[in-house]
Amino acid sequence: MKIIIDNVTSKEVIALLEDHLHSMTLHSPPESIHALDVEGLRKPEVTFWSVWEDAEVTGCGALKELDTKHGEIKSMKTSPNHLRKGVARKLLVHIIQEAKNRGYSRLSLETGSMDAFLPAKKLYESLGFQYCGPFSNYEEDPNSVFMTLDLEHSSY
Repeated sequence: MKIIIDNVTSKEVIALLEDHLHSMTLHSPPESIHALDVEGLRKPEVTFWSVWEDAEVTGCGALKELDTKHGEIKSMKTSPNHLRKGVARKLLVHIIQEAKNRGYSRLSLETGSMDAFLPAKKLYESLGFQYCGPFSNYEEDPNSVFMTLDLEHSSY
């Protein structure tokens, strides 16, 4: 697997992101969907990565800078053909390391509260993320859960 910084222009990556946004609509009401679209992922405060195996995209994810000490994980998605192969874990460890390299002290995320999001929550928990309240511009929402990782005390 190869992780690269991506400018979000290839048809393969855009198709994976469209699948990500579509799957959000299947499990969350519109007011509870906080996934970034392609244009949102191209903003200067966002670094986007894609994961490749040969010529096939296997996953993607992004890191959004909230401030000089706090980052947010966005758009984590594994291709349906590559589930349970370690793609998300490898990318998440990469993003955590990048956040540490930037000097962030905290890395946070929002994900769905429904059963469909259980594998993602278990992955985040396995890497030390703890449940927390809303951060940044988020508000309490029964369809969302919020998690954070203290990077100053993380082993990753």
